[in-house]
Amino acid sequence: MTDVLSRRAWLAGSTTWLAGTAAAPAIEPIARAGRPRLRIALAAYGFRQFFRWSRGKPQRPAEEARALTIDSFIDLAADLGCDGAELTSYYFDPAATEADLLHTRRHAFLRGIEISGSAVGNNFVRPRGPDLDAEIADVKAWIDQAALLGAPHVRVFAGPMAAGMSPEDARTTCITALEECCAHAAMRGVMLGLENHGGIVASADDLLEIVRAVRSPWLGVNLDTGNFHSPDPYADLARCVPYAVNVQYKVEIQREPKGPKEPADAARVGALLRDGGYQGFVALEYEAGENPYDAVPRHLDALRRALA
Repeated sequence: MTDVLSRRAWLAGSTTWLAGTAAAPAIEPIARAGRPRLRIALAAYGFRQFFRWSRGKPQRPAEEARALTIDSFIDLAADLGCDGAELTSYYFDPAATEADLLHTRRHAFLRGIEISGSAVGNNFVRPRGPDLDAEIADVKAWIDQAALLGAPHVRVFAGPMAAGMSPEDARTTCITALEECCAHAAMRGVMLGLENHGGIVASADDLLEIVRAVRSPWLGVNLDTGNFHSPDPYADLARCVPYAVNVQYKVEIQREPKGPKEPADAARVGALLRDGGYQGFVALEYEAGENPYDAVPRHLDALRRALA
């Protein structure tokens, strides 16, 4: 994207405040006052095959008559009665400018839709050097773009571990990269959520070990309900809820990485989120085989009943 990273002077002027942020203690469970508040968003990834752009390249939509732009996806979320829309970075036109992002922000506002967050496909488990530096720069750039959109949250990944790296070195590298990105996110008012997405964050223990080690109040867990592959994924989810800053709801779970999938228990997910005191968005991220235009309205209705 162009015209987005032109605020160097403003960022440089924040170094004193940034130094204080870098010295923050390790993350603890989020202290939330009041009752649980669960709001429904729709994740763009669920309609991934219908966008004209994907990861910076043009894409032929699955059905031309129902092809999507970012703005028409916002319209879809509004028409389906959602509170928010998660605008995954992959589906933006790579030539989009600041003016384009601000147009999308205005469009969402006029449709009564909050941009609940965004996502960037990073890998922080690379050897230190130019490749890792580029990953960190990409995340920082999208933090800037999320701030322009008015998105309060960006979900990030640890990534697949590079060949030859030890698990300990991978964790240390990921933590260091997260702290650098959190310092940048703090200056833009954007939360980062580390998703439980395989690799060094495949288990609840591994995920929480990394999140607790990051010294910044601007990181939490992006809790994906379909990504724990264990005998009791619901117990794993419950352990992570106190650290969650965003939730991605999947309509299926898979207890083993290559095992059979089974329908998710939406009521059980809703109960564990309430019991954990969660407040925030629950984004339906549809990945099952049925056409999302047919399946998503039905799953949204089920999710509303479960979260009521």
